[in-house]
Amino acid sequence: MIYILLADGFEEVEALGCCDILRRAEIKTYLASIEGDYVEGSHRMTVKADMLAKNIDFERVEGIVLPGGMPGTLNLQKNETVLKLIDYCVKNNKLIGAICAAPMILGDLGLLNGKKATCFPGFEENLTGAEVSSDFVVTDGNIITGKGAGAALMFGAAIADYFKEGTGKRLLKQVQHI
Repeated sequence: MIYILLADGFEEVEALGCCDILRRAEIKTYLASIEGDYVEGSHRMTVKADMLAKNIDFERVEGIVLPGGMPGTLNLQKNETVLKLIDYCVKNNKLIGAICAAPMILGDLGLLNGKKATCFPGFEENLTGAEVSSDFVVTDGNIITGKGAGAALMFGAAIADYFKEGTGKRLLKQVQHI
């Protein structure tokens, strides 16, 4: 299962666009709030989460997604459950997706050393040790990073391809993205 982690101030398009593509790919995907049942995005859109992140069964985790947005990224970065999930994914070679400002969390943890990554312009200095790319989406092993809200569907498609090769491009055509 994929868990898209939501904190107040998350970028709505990045979370929901990615979730939409993954669910179209028939990949079990849940919106998991670090705070409460309802989470307010950075543009004041309120989303009802499927579950609370603190209730995630780590043994069922196939991957996590960290949407960007401010202060959502900072709220994710200081959350103990989020940090434990990242650590679990690293130790068990599970997927970690991060888009917009959220790749800075991975950079600050030293997880991008020697890896290619992208982020929202202005956060490059936080991608410690990474080979920074200007591409919209970058996959390097089990880490997928995206540039920003405009790349949300491509980011979701890359994650879909990670689990079901060839699915992402088909879905992008289906939603008239390409």
